[in-house]
Formats: sequence, C-alpha cells, structure tokens
Amino acid sequence: MNLGGSLNNSSGGGLGGATIVADIPFSNNMAAAGAMAQNIYNSPGLSLALQPSIGNQGDGVRMGENFEASIGRRSREEEHESRSGSDNIDGVSGDDQDAANNRPRKKRYHRHTPQQIQELEALFKECPHPDEKQRLELSKRLCLETRQVKFWFQNRRTQMKTQLERHENSLLRQENDKLRAENMSIREAMRNPICTNCGGLAIIGDLSLEEEHLRIENARLKDELDRVCALASKFLGRPLSSLATSIAPPLPNSNLELGVGSNGFGGLSTTLPLGPDFGGGVSNSLPVVPPNGVERSMFLELALAAMDELVKMSQTDEPLWIRSLEVGREILNHDEYSRMFTPCIGIKPAGFLTEASRQTGVVIINSLALVETLMDSNRWAEMFPCMIARTSTTDVISSGMGGTRNGAIQLMHAELQLLSPLVPVREVNFLRFCKQHAEGVWAVVDVSIDTLRETSGAPTTYVKCRRLPSGCVVQDMPNGYSKVTWVEHVEYDESQIHHLYRPLLSSGIGFGAQRWVAALRRQCECLAILMSSTVPTGDHTAITASGRRSMLKLAQRMTGNFCAGVCASTVHKWNKLNAGNVDEDVRVMTRKSVDNPGEPPGIVLSAATSVWLPVSPQRLFDFLRDERLRSEWDILSNGGPMQEIAHIAKGQDHGNCVSLLRSSAMNANQSSMLILQETCMDAGGSLVVYAPVDIPAMQVVMSGGDSAYVALLPSGFAIIPDGPGSPGPTTSNGNGDSHRVGGSLLTVAFQILVNSLPTAKLTVESVETVNNLISCTVQKIKAALQCES
Repeated sequence: MNLGGSLNNSSGGGLGGATIVADIPFSNNMAAAGAMAQNIYNSPGLSLALQPSIGNQGDGVRMGENFEASIGRRSREEEHESRSGSDNIDGVSGDDQDAANNRPRKKRYHRHTPQQIQELEALFKECPHPDEKQRLELSKRLCLETRQVKFWFQNRRTQMKTQLERHENSLLRQENDKLRAENMSIREAMRNPICTNCGGLAIIGDLSLEEEHLRIENARLKDELDRVCALASKFLGRPLSSLATSIAPPLPNSNLELGVGSNGFGGLSTTLPLGPDFGGGVSNSLPVVPPNGVERSMFLELALAAMDELVKMSQTDEPLWIRSLEVGREILNHDEYSRMFTPCIGIKPAGFLTEASRQTGVVIINSLALVETLMDSNRWAEMFPCMIARTSTTDVISSGMGGTRNGAIQLMHAELQLLSPLVPVREVNFLRFCKQHAEGVWAVVDVSIDTLRETSGAPTTYVKCRRLPSGCVVQDMPNGYSKVTWVEHVEYDESQIHHLYRPLLSSGIGFGAQRWVAALRRQCECLAILMSSTVPTGDHTAITASGRRSMLKLAQRMTGNFCAGVCASTVHKWNKLNAGNVDEDVRVMTRKSVDNPGEPPGIVLSAATSVWLPVSPQRLFDFLRDERLRSEWDILSNGGPMQEIAHIAKGQDHGNCVSLLRSSAMNANQSSMLILQETCMDAGGSLVVYAPVDIPAMQVVMSGGDSAYVALLPSGFAIIPDGPGSPGPTTSNGNGDSHRVGGSLLTVAFQILVNSLPTAKLTVESVETVNNLISCTVQKIKAALQCES
C-alpha cells in the first residue's frame, strides 16, 4: 500500500497562490500601496514569496508581459532611486506617525539574500514539492521561517507555470500569424490569378475547376466543423454558436480570425488550462507529441460514447446483468449488450475472450477525493498498489471546467497485474474521462484508444488487451462515505496465460470489479485509521507518530518491490533465465542493483511460482502470517519461535497490519534478527510480504528517521481464491450430486542477493539454490496444512 499525501504534510502546489494572497494584508491607501509595490518589485534579491499570485491565466500572462516591458524601459536613475527606499515597509515618516498608529500594522517583508535564493533554487531543481521535513531543515539552514520557505516554493511553482503558459501562448501566436499570412497570400493570389503557362493574367474561366475543388473542400470542412461544434456543445453543456461562424469566409473589410487552439476545436479556445497540482509529489507524466485536431475530436466523441455506456451498464439490471446463484455474482448478458450498445472501439479481434463484471460497495471516502485520486496517475497507483504495476499520464486533452475535474479528459498508459508469474502484465493505452452528473454524483470512465491510433495512422504495437468502457460511478453518502458502482469490461488474448489461471480470468474474478472495490475499501479504511489521532487497539504506543509513518513508508516500498518482482513489470529491468535445472512453472529472473540506497548492491535473483492448494484462502493466510507457526515453513526463523515486537494496524481486521518480528537465537553462535512484515487481506485476495532488516537501521526508522536508506529485498506470498473450473477435486453426497472443493492459488516469491558485485557472473549453483528454496517452502506448507495429495 502507499500512503501518499497522508504521510507527508506538504501542501499541494496548486493552491499556493491563494494562500499567499490571503496572508498579505490589503491597504486602503491605494497610493501607498502603489508606491510599496514599486519598491518591492524593483528589488533584485526579493523573495519569490512576495510576487503577486496569478489568479487568472490570461491576466497573468498579460501582467507578466507588461511587467517585463516596464523593467526594460526603466532607466538606471529610476532603478537607483527605487533601490534607495527602505526595505522595512513598516517604517513611516515622522509626519505620518500618528496616522500610522491608527491603521493596522502592516506586515514586515523580508528581503532574501543571494545565498538564500541560491540555496532555494538548488533545492527547487531537485524537488519542487519538498515535504515538511525538507522545509524545516532548509529553514534552519537559511535562518528563515518554515512559512517563508513554504511560500517561496509555492510562488516559484506558480512562476514556472506562468512562464510555461507564456511560452505556449507565444508559439500559438506565431502559428496564428503564420496561418494568417498564408491566408492573406491565398486571397491575394485569388484576386490576381496568374496563368501558369504564359505568366499573364488568367481568365476567370480557367480557374473554374480549381474553384470547384475549393468549394467541395470548403463544404467538407464546414460539415466537420458542425460535427465538432455539436460534440463540444454536448460536452460543455452550452451552445457554441460563435464557433460555427469563426471559419466562415471573411468579408472584404473584416479582420481574419483563425482558431489555432491546441485543442483542435478551432476558435473554441487558444489554449487548454493546465490542471492544478493535486498530488503531493512530482508527476511522472511522459512528454509526448500532442494529438492533432482530428484526433482530439475523435477522442471527445469516444469519451462521450464511453461515458454513456458506462452509466447505462452501472444502472441497468436484468436482462443486461443476470445474477447467477451458482457463482454468487452478476453475469453480463452478451446478447442483450450487443442489442443495447454499438461497439465504440470496433469489433472484438479474432481469438480474444471477453470478461465483464459489476460490483457495488460503500467506501469511507467522499466523491471529490476519489475523483481526484483516479484522475492523478500517481495517486491512482498508490490507491491500488497490488493491481497497478506502473502508470503515467501521456497527454491531457482537457483539465476540466471551473477549477474542477468535470469534463477532464486525459490519455494514460498503465500496466495492470495479477500477482503470479503465470499471468503476464496487461499493458493498456486508454482515455480517461471524468464527468459530474449531479450534485455529489461523479463518473470516471476508461476506454482503449489503440483502435483510434490505428485509424489515424499513428504507430501502434500488437494489443493483447482492450479496455471497453469501464470505470465507476460515485455517489456521496452521509458521514463522508460514498457508494461506488464499478464496472470492468475487457477483451484479451489468453494464449500466454497459464491454464491454471484461465478460469479465474474468464470468470471476471482475476481483474474484475470485485477486486477493485475490495482493494479500494481496504485502502480507504487504512487511510482513515492513519489520519485518526487515536492509536488503534493493539498498536504499540511506544512508537511515535513519526516512527509509524517511517515504518509504513518502508513497508510500502517493500510491498511495491515484491509485486514488481513477481510480475516482472517494467519498474525494474529484469532478465529472464532459461535454466534447464529449474522447475517448469518456476520463473527465475536476475537484475543488477547499482546506486540504489534502498537495496544492497550486487546481483539480485528473483524466483516465483504459483500452485493450487485445496485450502481456503482464509486458513492459508492465517497460517502464513502467524509468527508462532513461522518456523514450520521459514528457514530464516532458525527453527525457533518468532516474537512480534511492533505492530501497526492498517484496518479493522487484525490481519491488515505492519509488524516487526524478532527471531530468538537458538545458540550462542547465532545472532537475533529482525523481520519487517506487511499483511493485508480483502475479498479479492491476501498478501504476506516480509524482508530481513538491519537492527540499527530499524531503530532509526522507529525513531522517525528516513526509511529510504534501509536496504532490503522482499519475499512473500500472494493468495487469491480459485475460480470456477479450477483443478480442484470433487466430492459427492449420498444423492449422487457432486460439487467442486474450493481452494486457493498460492504464489511464492523470493528475491535474494547472490553476489555483492554487480559485475559478477551468475552461477548455476545460485539458480539451483533459489529453485530448491521455493520447492522446499511449498512442500513444507503442504505438509503443515496436510494437503500433500
């Protein structure tokens, strides 16, 4: 799990300007305020925190341009005169002393020294969003208040955003001027036609064919514009009558207005607003070439169709969704689906299978917070760490309207995972569209865009998974809860999926809506507990609040690395080994660990396998997480008992926690060891992840120190319920009826440092050792649970 912004107390960057404006008192004396502003802005070493907040993007650009122009025109004498004023704004003349006493005391402004600005700029380049600890350390080093450092970073981010918008506007103006000049040239050429054969004036009749072609092209462009206007009107909820006339041929004396907006809607707007920074960290969005106007209109049309389909699928019951008593969940009626909807991304590819599921649940999060989480790629991955291996936002078509996410459209890439080496990672490129349907009712829909990329001629790769309109409808409930209806609808190629997992995926359980809702409920419950001021029952009160945060961050990193090793996602660069002495269903990979303070340097070997066990998931989970039974399967326990010395609850269920275990030394030659362990369980499955940790390092972490420098390599287990059709035995009753015995799909994975030199060669003995470790662990688990057969 990832705790994201709940563990860091840093404020978001998007609201910094408003905070500063609220902090600076407003003077009723406008003349004095103007003189004060002149002195402030003429100061070269002044803190960025004193620059005015940009409230409106267009006004901010004009203000920035006028300000730069005024600086360029200022003479040296005026500059010298402006610098001669007092830095202390509180100072007043003797004549004004009495009047000043009757007015509220103005705030004293601080002039940063060049050394302070240099230090602040250096940290800003490395981390534009410093956390509270970094700001506190920087304020002490620079002899500033933490509030001053916080305001400086907020306004520095605002300044950078303004500069970016100014640069984009400049490019758009250049492109507009270029198109205007081309248009004028064409109009001039049409007024004075030249014959291409003789070079003289052409007769009007010679251009009839060309004029006819232009008329046809003009009619086609008008039809395309009308279609885009209709889509935009439906999207924005208001008519765009002015847009339809912006491309009409100009009158002889009228000004030529060309819509050269980057959104592809012509005169709709010249730029798209940049979305506010809602996350607490640096975004990992990938810079890509933005889609052209035709692509953007196609994306808008696709988003509206996908949203309409998602809402209908979430609200319609029978005959679209039929509840199956056999499996205890809803099943999509594909015939009724084909009758109700037209495929918005084309027909299903040959050989692909379809999985569909719907789930409704109540979670402890309000609709606005959940929408912000889903629309931010970093926070989305943090909310579903066991399901999302990696994600990024590749392009923002629209950041929303009125400062909200209503109408936001963005293109995203994601790697979705099921924790097993026998199921490949699903890579999807999709469009995500957010819309507010009513007060407190939001919907977020995903739909693949690979078909549109093929239609537009963009380069594509072979698609193994297509995401049909999927997502969730969120409705606010009392006391901060929300009702979430989740729909998952996917087409995929199962040729590379192991037969053990095919029934699980085809039934919609593996990547289905139930798993998303269960993970969301568990994560929201965890965040609610961590944000509470009371310590949950069972937690060790000796651990400070900062120590709890550090331990949870360390456990979060441990679990993330475990998932990346099991699924071989692109988080790390793994090299798969094809060794003849390794079992068929065991996947062995290797990678080099270099310059990573969170891992020991050298050659890391990862081995993982999945097996079916005739044991319920709950019983298997309780056995593996119990420190008293650990010696029955863990060779690291030295054959002795384990003792829990620290416990941090992450949910109402006692199994959702982070704990620190200590193994007792069996003899004088053995030393005690600490094991960090995270366990979690919900309706979609369970997880037991652990790693040996250094005792001095953990003492620093439990005292609230930085956990990023604790080196660890995780191992553990992932447990999911098996689906219908899994290879379980059947039992029969006296009437001759038979039913299948339910079981669990258990994934065992180890990451081991086989050599401390990154340049060393991997030996056959190392591969055999890790293969024997996995086989021995599986056999011990089967023996302990009495399921060898």
